[in-house]
Amino acid sequence: MNWSVSFEPLLSWPLLALVLAPLLVLAAVGLWFRQRGAIFRFAALIALGAALLNPVFLDEEREALKSVVAVIVDRSQSQDIGDRTKQTDEALAGLQQRLGRFKQFDVRVVEAGKSEAPAAPDFNAPLHALITGNEHEKDRRIRFENAPRFGLVGKPLDMTYRVIATDGETGPVDVRVSVNGEQVAVEEATIGQAMPLQVTIPGAGRNIVELSIDREPGELTDANNRAIALIDGIRENLRVLLVSGEPHAGERTWRNLLKSDASVDLVHFTILRPPEKQDGTPINELSLIAFPTRELFVEKIKDFDLIIFDRYQHRDVLPILYYDYISEYVEKGGALLIAAGPEYAGDSSIARTPLMSSLPAMPTGEVIDKAFYPRLTDLGQRHPVTRGLDGSATEPPRWSRWFRTIGVQNPEGEVVMKGADNRPLLLLDHKGEGRVGMLLSDQGWLWARGFEGGGPHVQLYRRIAHWLMKEPELEEERLTADGRGMMLEIRRQTMSDDPGPAQVITPSGKALIVKLEKSEPGVFLGSIETKEIGLYQIGNGDLTALAHVGPVNAPEFSDVVSTEDRLKAPTEATGGSVRRLAASSTLGQLTGSVALPSIVPVRASGAASGADWIGLRSTDDSVLKAVSRVPLFGGFLGLCLLLLAMGAMWYREGR
Repeated sequence: MNWSVSFEPLLSWPLLALVLAPLLVLAAVGLWFRQRGAIFRFAALIALGAALLNPVFLDEEREALKSVVAVIVDRSQSQDIGDRTKQTDEALAGLQQRLGRFKQFDVRVVEAGKSEAPAAPDFNAPLHALITGNEHEKDRRIRFENAPRFGLVGKPLDMTYRVIATDGETGPVDVRVSVNGEQVAVEEATIGQAMPLQVTIPGAGRNIVELSIDREPGELTDANNRAIALIDGIRENLRVLLVSGEPHAGERTWRNLLKSDASVDLVHFTILRPPEKQDGTPINELSLIAFPTRELFVEKIKDFDLIIFDRYQHRDVLPILYYDYISEYVEKGGALLIAAGPEYAGDSSIARTPLMSSLPAMPTGEVIDKAFYPRLTDLGQRHPVTRGLDGSATEPPRWSRWFRTIGVQNPEGEVVMKGADNRPLLLLDHKGEGRVGMLLSDQGWLWARGFEGGGPHVQLYRRIAHWLMKEPELEEERLTADGRGMMLEIRRQTMSDDPGPAQVITPSGKALIVKLEKSEPGVFLGSIETKEIGLYQIGNGDLTALAHVGPVNAPEFSDVVSTEDRLKAPTEATGGSVRRLAASSTLGQLTGSVALPSIVPVRASGAASGADWIGLRSTDDSVLKAVSRVPLFGGFLGLCLLLLAMGAMWYREGR
């Protein structure tokens, strides 16, 4: 029970003061001058004031609040080392049993799995830490000291790393270096010293560089015997040779597009005066430069990532032997694009040269001058070059018409777009180690000029060029994976209808199967929630990929040797304590394989820890359940007291 007195005035406080203040002054003056009846008048004033103030006697029924005891259990992956999980489970069971004896405590268990930097808590309560593991543990780990996030493809990248041993070990150790899952070198490192490392970035996009060392006898874990660096490979500027056979309306479309691409270095030649043109103009009066055919197609042809023949025809500008060089260039990994016009169907077509072995289709000699909407084929809806092309989802497509198609026969490779009368419009083909593309119309400039609303010429042309130059994101068959938090996400790009499930190997070697669901034509997605931090291997068909899930070089594995030092400062700042759970500890009561301290409720001002006990503070707070109120100057009693005081005053005044 809690007793108290409260006032519930019948008038507002300002009005109450306005009424009582003059009366109080008169009563005080009467007392000062000792007038007859002054005491009775003062008593009557007090009775009136009490009646107006309306004092109330309160009886509060309260329920004591429980003190919240938060038990934070570390379930991070580092707790799987040795017998730490067993120690944790036994300690939790023992604490719950002991805390259950105290009715004043509300015990809440929270399981945490993320590593956080310890800091002094901002609450007024003791913090106690019970440490798993054992004394005299040892471990050896490897880490990157300097690992750039970006590197040029095909160029050496400088990095540094360090091997660390907790027991003070020194000496040499072998370090295996792997890039994208393939071992490329074995380095000899000195423990404790920063070591230099050079790796060559093999491809554009995400690359994974992994360092690993052997596990030492007696070592806690080998989870930190590997270090991962994620490096995005960047290709140097791509060199493109654009040869226009003659000036025409669409010539600048290719030129402007390639010049606007910051990743492309463009060399462009337009044949303005072919050798057979003889108009009598002296050579020294021409402002034209000679076409450096030998330099471009013999000496430096390997320097180009892509060669484009834009409405080019054989007019003895190139010696016939040079077409053999171009074919050889394609077979060995080069890229060739034929942007064909009417000349491809004529007698001077480059299809009548030794280049024919590299071409995906031979001309029929027809030039179909007929309006049509370029459309995607079934393959084109799945191919990365044309999939999702802006405007392709409607019928007719949301772009302008073209008016010319070059007829071809026996097309090879993949026909991804079709023109008039469903004839091939865009062909993409693999030749040896290289690639060839053929655009069988010279009407793309209509999209660039905005005719009938234009079309996605920039998107289409850029994709064609970068697919030919082997941009990883535009590969028809591609398997990629990425870790987002603890979720492994898999993406399969394919021209098939069903690639089947993906096989996943976890860092611990466990095999998993992940079903891939169709997301859009040519794209299948799958995901799985993981529990292990580290490098995952993903396979599907002949393709493999690597992905790192969780924090790269997770902090919880950077130093797995258990220690009391990390939590000593924040626990002592709150009056708490830090101690080990291992049964080898001399203090505490044994519960299974762990030694738990006794639990003692303490007041806010008392000590919160001792040699073999920990203190938990009890709160004095309570919650109001009910209130009983009794007016002290109300009803018949109040009326009688007021009348008695007034009557006594009148009586005294009347004498």
